[in-house]
Amino acid sequence: MPTPVNVAVIYYSSTGTVATIAKAIAGDAERAGAQVRLRRAAELAPQAAIDSNPAWAENVRATADIPEVSPDDMAWADAVIFGSPTRYGNVTAQLKQFIDTLGGMWQAGQLADKVYSGFTSSATAHGGQESTLLALYNTIHHFGGILVTPGYTDPTKFVDGNPYGTSHVAGQGDIPVGEQTLTAARVQAERVVKFTRAIKAGLAAES
Repeated sequence: MPTPVNVAVIYYSSTGTVATIAKAIAGDAERAGAQVRLRRAAELAPQAAIDSNPAWAENVRATADIPEVSPDDMAWADAVIFGSPTRYGNVTAQLKQFIDTLGGMWQAGQLADKVYSGFTSSATAHGGQESTLLALYNTIHHFGGILVTPGYTDPTKFVDGNPYGTSHVAGQGDIPVGEQTLTAARVQAERVVKFTRAIKAGLAAES
């Protein structure tokens, strides 16, 4: 029987692009045999800002049934896949706010030895996708986590071209998530599950 794997997909999305990718990655991880928790970071923006953008307001309504993330989801997970749109080449305040609450778990060593990966979106092709994922991965180094990125390990990665993680150019929210991004999400999810299972089985064999 395959080693059981718990994957937490933890994301923040304003207008829905990252939420769409998060749902795809969660589904792909489940199909790869993982137990999955899909969780969203709490919204910090004022209601007036949300209401000023119809796509943002609609995404808040559409994802209201997805539970907000808590530290328990991190403790449960063998692998964590974080998602955030880029904000000036960095992760959003909403996702960072959650990460910043994990100090106690970090001090107790509870964030170490897990697999981590990430995905993002931006308005333009050079709008900060790589720097956002690299900034996220800097945090993982502090956790003592194990990075599993897609690299160029599948022929499709030479099409989307991002070895750091799944990414999507969304324009002003008018470019929907398509087959190229969904394929990248599948490759990344399957790779995360594969290596999390192998690492977990190896650690169990050593103990």
